[in-house]
Amino acid sequence: MARVAVVTGGASGIGEATALRLAARGDAVGVLDLDAEGAERVAAQIRAAGGRAVAARVDVADRASVDAALDVVRAEFGPVLIMVTSAGIAPFESFLDITLESWERVMRVNLTGTFHCLQAVIPGMLDAGWGRIVMISSSSAQQGAPRMGHYSASKGGVIALTRSLAKEYGRKGITVNNVPPSSIDTPMSRHSHEVGDLPDLELLAQRSPVGRMGTADDIAAAVEFLASEDAGYITGQTFGVNGGAVA
Repeated sequence: MARVAVVTGGASGIGEATALRLAARGDAVGVLDLDAEGAERVAAQIRAAGGRAVAARVDVADRASVDAALDVVRAEFGPVLIMVTSAGIAPFESFLDITLESWERVMRVNLTGTFHCLQAVIPGMLDAGWGRIVMISSSSAQQGAPRMGHYSASKGGVIALTRSLAKEYGRKGITVNNVPPSSIDTPMSRHSHEVGDLPDLELLAQRSPVGRMGTADDIAAAVEFLASEDAGYITGQTFGVNGGAVA
């Protein structure tokens, strides 16, 4: 059964791959991103393939921006019953160099931004008696990451939020899970390599138990499953897609 899905961070990487997958299976998709042109590019690609999609600019750290973007989706397609929170930032800074401003910015985008998005869509899911929430967390929250204390902490909050909301809304037909990627070949990871924050991607691939980097579509496939009817008995889970990096 086709439903209305929203993907934040939908203009590139994991978010883009997820939006394309959900649209391909028949869902109407709201592609939300701070990069309005990128979001429209993805939505146009979906429409060109015969799917249904609308794009909207969003700053997930700003509740008014989140509400306005979701209003665009609702006006086009109706209540949002699938929410995928993929928007995020991942700066690299030595712990002692992290300023309060940097710490708060990471929290605003990665954790508070997730809070804004979920609080805005859960009422519609409650009305429908059905909902699927999938948050993109990080393996850094599971095992730590040097020079990413603020990022790891924000994603650890996402994992904790998953567990709390799963217990709060499980009897209402809403499942809540998160996917923590590790070593995924995305524009963000390539940029981090280019500026010297990540080692050569081939080296990361060699370190992986499966011998390769993950792809955005690897993550999107897991998200698609968790957002399906078949995953109705899975909730509160951290659904690792990491090539065995976290075993």
